[in-house]
Amino acid sequence: MQKTTDGWLSGMLGVLIFSGSLPATRVVVQSLDPIFATCARATIAGALGLILLVALRQARPTRDALMPLVLVALGVVIGFPLLTALALRHVTSAHAIVFVGLLPLATALFGVWRGGERPRLPFWIFSVAGSVAVGAFALRAGAGASSSGDALMLAAIVVCGLGYAEGARLSRALGGWQVISWALVLSLPVMLPLAWIARPASLAGVDPAALWGLAYVSLFSMLIGFVFWYRGLALGGIAGVGQLQLLQPFFGLVLAAVLLHERVPASMVAATAVVVGCVAGAKYFSRAMPVRRPG
Repeated sequence: MQKTTDGWLSGMLGVLIFSGSLPATRVVVQSLDPIFATCARATIAGALGLILLVALRQARPTRDALMPLVLVALGVVIGFPLLTALALRHVTSAHAIVFVGLLPLATALFGVWRGGERPRLPFWIFSVAGSVAVGAFALRAGAGASSSGDALMLAAIVVCGLGYAEGARLSRALGGWQVISWALVLSLPVMLPLAWIARPASLAGVDPAALWGLAYVSLFSMLIGFVFWYRGLALGGIAGVGQLQLLQPFFGLVLAAVLLHERVPASMVAATAVVVGCVAGAKYFSRAMPVRRPG
C-alpha cells in the first residue's frame, strides 16, 4: 500500500511539473529561436543526467535497451519539445494545452501497440470521441487559431505518447530516472552541436523571463519531472498512475491564465473537459476482457 501511495504522489509531482512546460516554453520562444531552445534544454538536462549517471556509477544499458532509449529520446527529448516550441509560435499555451488532453490516449494507444493488448470496443469509442472533440474545438477556433500550430501540436502528442510508452516499459527493468538520463545522454552528441550552431548572436536583448523559462524547461520539464514521473509509473503502475496525466490540461490552463494572463474562454475549458472525460473512459476500457478457458 505504501509503495502504491508513493507512486501516486511521485506521479502527481511529475504532472504538476509538466503542467508548467507549455507556459514556460511560450515565454521562451517569444525571445529565442525554437530550435535553439529545444537543443539548449536537452543539452543542459543531458549534461546533468550524465553527471548523475557517473556519480551514482550506473551500469551502461544493454544492447536490447538501446533502441527503446532512442525512441524515448526521439519522442520526449527531441520531438515533443521541438514541435511544441514551433507550435507556440502560432498558438497560445492555453490553446496548445487542450491538445495535451490527448496525451494519455496517445500513450495508451502506443502501449496497446507495443504491448500487444486487445482493448474492448468502448475503448475505441472513447478514443474516436476524444479525437473528434479536439478537432471540433480546433475548427471552431476559426481565425484565432492556426492550422499549422494545431498540426504541430498533434504531431507533438503522437511522438510524446510513443516516448512515454517506451519509457514506461523500459523503466521496469532499467529504473525510472535512469531511463530519461540515458535518453538525454544519447541525444547529447546531436543536441550539443546544434545548440552551439543555433545560439543567438547575443543574449543582451533576450527577455530575462525567457532565460528563466529556459531554465525551467531544462531542469524541471526535461529531467526532474521525468524522475518523479517514471518513478511513479514504476511504483504505482503504468495504468493507474498514467491517468494522472488527465489533470495536466487543467493545471496548465490555470498556469497560462495566472502567469501569462492569457484568456481562457469557457469553450476551451469545455473542450478540455470533454477530452479528459473521453480519455478517462478510454483508459478505463484499455484492458482486454479476460479470456475464459473451457472446463
